[in-house]
Amino acid sequence: MTVQVRNNVRVSGNGGATMVFSHGFGCDQAMWRFMAPAFVDRFRVINYDLVGSGRSDLSAYDRTRYDTLHGYADDLLEILDEFATGPVITVGHSVSSMIGMLATIKAPERFLAQVMVAPSACYINDGAGYVGGFDRADIDELLETMEANFIGWSGSLAPAIMGAPTQPALRDELTESFCRNDPDIAKHFARVTFLSDHRADVPQSTTPTLILQCSEDLIAPRSAGDFLHRSLPRSRLHVIDNIGHCPHLSAPTASSRAMDAFLAETLD
Repeated sequence: MTVQVRNNVRVSGNGGATMVFSHGFGCDQAMWRFMAPAFVDRFRVINYDLVGSGRSDLSAYDRTRYDTLHGYADDLLEILDEFATGPVITVGHSVSSMIGMLATIKAPERFLAQVMVAPSACYINDGAGYVGGFDRADIDELLETMEANFIGWSGSLAPAIMGAPTQPALRDELTESFCRNDPDIAKHFARVTFLSDHRADVPQSTTPTLILQCSEDLIAPRSAGDFLHRSLPRSRLHVIDNIGHCPHLSAPTASSRAMDAFLAETLD
C-alpha cells in the first residue's frame, strides 16, 4: 500500500516551501477547503486524511500503531518524505496540532513553522493549576456515551464542537462527518485523543509556532492556548473572536489573515 493511498494524499501548488494541512477528530481534509486554496499560489500544499478518517484506507488502521499520537506523527513524516519540497509548515487542527508538534520534535530540521488551530496539549484538568477544560469524570462519561450510542453521541456533540450559532449548515456538516466515520475506529481514536497528555513534550518543540485560539471554545479553552504559549519556546498566541472549535470553517478569513501575518514575520 502506498502512502498516497493510505492517507488519501492530495497535492496542489508548486512553491519552494510546503504547507501541509492536517484535520481534527471526526473530520477529513475537506474541512480545509476555505483556507488551503489561499496558499496554493505561494506554497506546495498537501492535504491528507488521518488513517481511519475520510477516504483513507481503513484497512491500514493498526490499533497498536495508532494507540498513541506518535503513530500519526510518523505517518505525517512519511507523507512529507514522499511529497514535500523544501522546508515545511504544518497546519494542524485540534488533535492534529499535537500530531504536528510531535513531528517537529522527531525531525526539527524539516520544519520552518507550525500553526496550531484550536490546540490542547491535555484535555483533562490536573488539579494542580492546569485547566484543560474537563474533569476526568467528564471524559469518562463522554467515552462511555460514545460506546453506548455512537450516532446519538455524534448528533449531540458535533454541533457543540462546531459552535458557529449563526451558521447551522456548518453544524450539520460536522455532524454528518462524525457519523460517516467507522464507529469502532472513531471510538478508539477518541480515547487516544481525549486521554492524551503531551504537556511534557511541548517545550521540546523549538519550531516557530502560531497558536490560533478561539475566544469561546468548548473543547480547547483559552487556558489551553495560554499553557502552550507559555511552554513553547518560540510561539505567538492569536485569539480569534469566534464561538466554537473550528475557526478554519466558521472564521476562515480571520484565521488566514493571522497565518499570513505570522508567516510574513517568520519567513522574513
